[in-house]
Amino acid sequence: MTELKPRRSVLYMPGANERALEKAKTLPADALILDLEDAVAPDAKESARERVCAAASSGEYGSREITIRVNGLDTEWHDADLRAAAQAGPAAVVVPKVNSAREVHNIERALELGGAPEHTKIWAMVETPVAMLHAEEIAAASDRLTVLVMGTNDLAKELHAEHVPGRGPLLGGLSLCLLAARATGKVILDGVYNDVQDLEGFEAECVQGRQYGFDGKTLIHPSQLEPCNRVFAPSAEEIERSQRIIEAFDQAQAAGQGVVTVDGRMIENLHVDNARRILALADAIGKATE
Repeated sequence: MTELKPRRSVLYMPGANERALEKAKTLPADALILDLEDAVAPDAKESARERVCAAASSGEYGSREITIRVNGLDTEWHDADLRAAAQAGPAAVVVPKVNSAREVHNIERALELGGAPEHTKIWAMVETPVAMLHAEEIAAASDRLTVLVMGTNDLAKELHAEHVPGRGPLLGGLSLCLLAARATGKVILDGVYNDVQDLEGFEAECVQGRQYGFDGKTLIHPSQLEPCNRVFAPSAEEIERSQRIIEAFDQAQAAGQGVVTVDGRMIENLHVDNARRILALADAIGKATE
């Protein structure tokens, strides 16, 4: 069963920027990725590591889920990042360009050797053709791996694909990873939207991501938080309809009726399961934002 925790909006924050880390304490993000990779210049890697690990262990971010993105497995900083993150004990360690189950096992072993607490999970970024084709193996490799994160910029680069509205060139890879996540009971987050000025295009991509089945979306700017949180949360209409579906189904069961209809449509167990999921998500969002 997928872990039920709101991850509608997951915002990357540059690990070298102390002001950004401070500002993140006030932002309405469900989760934060404190970044040691792309957002940090090589000569700032070590100081950023110290700053990010201190932030992750500070307990000053309220209900926000705090994760650390380490540098990639093939970099000189990866091992030290994992050791430091293990000691800091964030909610998760986000690892770029995970391409195989073996790599997941190596990450898991390194966290265990580093003394990471049980609550520190692995979020695997899947962003290459190899990862798309092995997504199920990656997702199933460890119980400690709880989230797949789509790296759509790198995937487009690897495919020699263009960034176009609707993301047609990427949909095959996105679908493979969604299948892998649902087959293995893992959470899956959609990739970033690059144009922070284009909030209309961003919202359209959020809607597409939700329609596809993503649990939430990774973000690169605080201006993207409001539309993302809104789109990936159940609407008032969805909540009301879900309540009616469950109520009608329960009444029919109690009366021994085999057929249930709501708004003229036949209701089956699968509709009831989906309604319960929607209500549970709405409840979890409410608790997280209290």
